[in-house]
Amino acid sequence: MAYENLIVEAHGAVRLIRLNRPDALNALNGALMDEMTAVLDAGEADEAVRCFVITGSERAFAAGADIKEMAPKSYADVFREDFITRNWERVTRCRKPVIAAVAGYALGGGCELAMMCDFIIAADNARFGQPEINLGVTPGAGGTQRLPRFVGKSKAMDMVLTARMMDAAEAERCALVSRVVPLAELIPTALETAQKIAALSPLAVMMAKEMVNAAFETPLTEGVKLERRLFHSLFAFEDQKEGMAAFAEKRPAKFTGR
Repeated sequence: MAYENLIVEAHGAVRLIRLNRPDALNALNGALMDEMTAVLDAGEADEAVRCFVITGSERAFAAGADIKEMAPKSYADVFREDFITRNWERVTRCRKPVIAAVAGYALGGGCELAMMCDFIIAADNARFGQPEINLGVTPGAGGTQRLPRFVGKSKAMDMVLTARMMDAAEAERCALVSRVVPLAELIPTALETAQKIAALSPLAVMMAKEMVNAAFETPLTEGVKLERRLFHSLFAFEDQKEGMAAFAEKRPAKFTGR
């Protein structure tokens, strides 16, 4: 399928999704997010796809939501169309892992999209920010909720209230990103990481993702209980038998997702 706002590349079991609105620094509009939803829907339905990587250009991951598209909207418009919720949240519902590979600006909606992914690998030129306050509004795609969970209340307040940007080094110190790599190594590193994940048991990977996400939504006792039950359930699958047999026999495991 051809897309107008995305470039989708197949790298074995990995789908690399490039935001492709260069004239707008990859600003996120409704058409782009509809296409993102379609790509993720197709990948989730395809057993051959096991991991996604979302990236932009060297200059910008995404410089925010498309202000020209948003500016004319009324309260009735955004409420009626369920703006943002309708198509942006698909990334958060993806059961297969999604890695954000961020270079350049990840601002406003771009920062929020990156935070919706399972983790962020950043180039050394990456800059993160929530500058919506400069426009007389606030973050609306999870920025006031996810950012404090990553970097803490004080830094989140600083960024949201002053529109200050955070560079890659600070983002790594604050655990907003998992690692920082040279710009030239960003996509190779992200693909290598995704391919490593794709070679593992897809069942175990999906359950591990569910467990970690639950840590932010449940009390510790309930989270540990969920972890234990999902861990127990993995013993019902062929992949568990194969993985442990391969370890004992000192050979690579061949996971089938069964």
